[in-house]
Amino acid sequence: MTCSEALNTSDTPLDAAPVDGDVVARLRRGDPDAVGELYDLHVAAVRAFARRLLCDTAAAEDLVHDVFVELPRALRRFRGNASLRTFLVSIAVNHARHHVRAAARRRAAHARLALEPVPTIADPEHEARRRELAHRLARALDTLSVDQRVTFVLCEIEERTSREAAVIAGVPEATIRTRLFHAKRKLRAHLEVEAAE
Repeated sequence: MTCSEALNTSDTPLDAAPVDGDVVARLRRGDPDAVGELYDLHVAAVRAFARRLLCDTAAAEDLVHDVFVELPRALRRFRGNASLRTFLVSIAVNHARHHVRAAARRRAAHARLALEPVPTIADPEHEARRRELAHRLARALDTLSVDQRVTFVLCEIEERTSREAAVIAGVPEATIRTRLFHAKRKLRAHLEVEAAE
């Protein structure tokens, strides 16, 4: 999946989460099947967020894995003031730094490999435009700090309110608005420079 495909997917939104109360209670009691049930219920939403954030399918899968491995331990912090799905995305945010850096390094390596000759494809012009758009989006996102990137994905790509994003990121709502302002400004400047080249 390319970055542009990940950014345009319409997976289940966070607020469409099913009721998890019984499964959460079982997980707190140490029921090993509860993690699997919660995984089945929420993996699509966590994976969609991870793909949008990282623009890298392999790194997104690693992040999803980390979230569900961390869940039994992190559940001590879950108070129920937000949905469990929102809580899972906040775990992903807490683990994102390493994965964002790894995805950026992988994209840089792929960019170097892209200089190698490519076999002919059915519609080379369309494929080249699609690849270039995905690379431009990924490079632009790579200019942001992790906090700005998380905020941009939550607010602009997933269309969350600044209040929802603040709950997920664990910061004040004003911080989210500030990060979003700076992220948009930085992305705009990067894209303008790139278009002038």
